[in-house]
Amino acid sequence: MSGIWGWFGGGAAQKRKDTPKNVILDLRTNLEMLQKREAHILRQIEEQEKEARKHVNTNKTAAKNALRRKKVYEGNLEQTMNHIGTLETQINAIESANINKETFEAMQRASEAMKSIHGKLTPEKVDEAMEKLQEHNQLNEEIAAAIGSVNIGQSIDDGELDAELDELMAKDLEDKMLETGTVHADRLPSVATGELKNNKGKAPAVEDDEEAELNRLKAEMAM
Repeated sequence: MSGIWGWFGGGAAQKRKDTPKNVILDLRTNLEMLQKREAHILRQIEEQEKEARKHVNTNKTAAKNALRRKKVYEGNLEQTMNHIGTLETQINAIESANINKETFEAMQRASEAMKSIHGKLTPEKVDEAMEKLQEHNQLNEEIAAAIGSVNIGQSIDDGELDAELDELMAKDLEDKMLETGTVHADRLPSVATGELKNNKGKAPAVEDDEEAELNRLKAEMAM
């Protein structure tokens, strides 16, 4: 039982994760050793063949012994090449299986991450939340429209405003004319239209009328 729980421990999990890598390293080490042995046997075969060629015409016994040794080396070479092929096959299989395992574990982690992100989220809950959001937005718009339609304060007649504006404009024009020494024609005293009497006592009135007429002319020219 303790072995089972130990299997889920951190150290055991790491060791279990490194096992394929360690196996591959061991296999590659053996493979390199076999490849070196293969190269050595090939050199031995070549040397024995040279030895046989050397004695083929002078010493048949030596030549035959060299060929026997060559046959032995060739048998060792075949066995070594078989071992090399087996190790290469095992390495490829373990690497492929390890890649599949790592890919599957990565997909599992991705699935768990997606599950954690979504939590209890469902399409129905999303639709419900969106409907509530739309309801709140619509309610907010209705409230804003209701508040904007309320007329706070006393209602003011536009006609009164226009009359007051005209009055201000007339007063402003009058002030400007007084500053420049001109008077509007409708504010000048009226000119006497009756028959003037040749009376010395009336001379000042005539002069006043002439002055008024002169002012009227000046005002008209100013306009």
